[in-house]
Amino acid sequence: MPTLRLAVSQSRTLSTTSSTLTALTATVQHAASKGIDLILFPEAYLGGYPRTCDFGSAVGSRAPHGRNQFLHYFNDAVDLGDTPAGAGNAWVDKQLELPKGKAYRGDGTREALEAVSRDTGVFIVTGLVERAGGSLYCAAVYVCPTRGIIGKRRKVMPTGTERVVWAQGSPSTLRAVVTEIKGVRVCMGSAICWENMIPMLRQSLYSQNVNLWLAPTADARETWLSLMRTVGGEGRCFVLSANQCVRRKHLPSWIREGDGGGGLRKGESEEDFVCRGGSCIVGPLGEVLKEPIWEVEETTVDGEGEGEEGERGNLLVVDADFEECIKGRLDLDVAGSYSRNDAFKLTVSGLDLSPPP
Repeated sequence: MPTLRLAVSQSRTLSTTSSTLTALTATVQHAASKGIDLILFPEAYLGGYPRTCDFGSAVGSRAPHGRNQFLHYFNDAVDLGDTPAGAGNAWVDKQLELPKGKAYRGDGTREALEAVSRDTGVFIVTGLVERAGGSLYCAAVYVCPTRGIIGKRRKVMPTGTERVVWAQGSPSTLRAVVTEIKGVRVCMGSAICWENMIPMLRQSLYSQNVNLWLAPTADARETWLSLMRTVGGEGRCFVLSANQCVRRKHLPSWIREGDGGGGLRKGESEEDFVCRGGSCIVGPLGEVLKEPIWEVEETTVDGEGEGEEGERGNLLVVDADFEECIKGRLDLDVAGSYSRNDAFKLTVSGLDLSPPP
């Protein structure tokens, strides 16, 4: 079986969503030149992760400056043309009603991502902040070079104060997607950030027989790697995890200069890292294929300093033999031979747990 070249990009959100999309395009074009078949970008890459921002919120109180911050954040989010409840396959298959006089729904981000994937031949998975109706959702999209977007996740449980600004996504979006790349069948699922810490959510993806696990994240703690190794070992799957590397000076001006959060405290500097990265790649026996990269910022894609596999600073690359996932099932299949599914039962509202065809 041929190997597939998989990559993780430790990229950060830029000052505007359009400039971030331009940077994504350049990174994917560089990836294509290095023979990369699939690339993962971090959680909330398009739209941004509002680190340090309090949105003027405390229990029982919301301050006016927080509403102004939310307006900025809402406008930075992307509109993919989906509904607040999530239209599922009707959205994926572009069957929803079009606005009068327009050829597509949303702000064109979906069409831009599909064009980048189609033009480069690289399968793209990216985290983003999606606006639908009056709410925001932390999401991830699967973009196929030949079929366009074939699926979209919405985070079902935002963490901590993320719940102030992100709505809860439907568990139905946990459905795995299947594609074929160079004759290799890839069944991929995504768990966003601390969704990976929900044991039953992990089991819902294991049950669908995923062999590629995508974990865009904002967790830059050293303990994150141990969780990714657990996922790889439990699921007998390849695990890609992408995080941003961000200095305080890179935060949006509406956070840095606002009243709530982001202002410098004594001893702090604009050069301080507010997120150190930690992107990594793990194999199907839980082995670390690419160690976490810390305090490595996105670099200009000019070819300087590349490794033999086409790595460049913030880009991690592995050649993956997906038969290794099957070999790992000799002694462990947590959704089959090692599951005792006669005794333990899992159901998820709106989600088919059987492996997709």
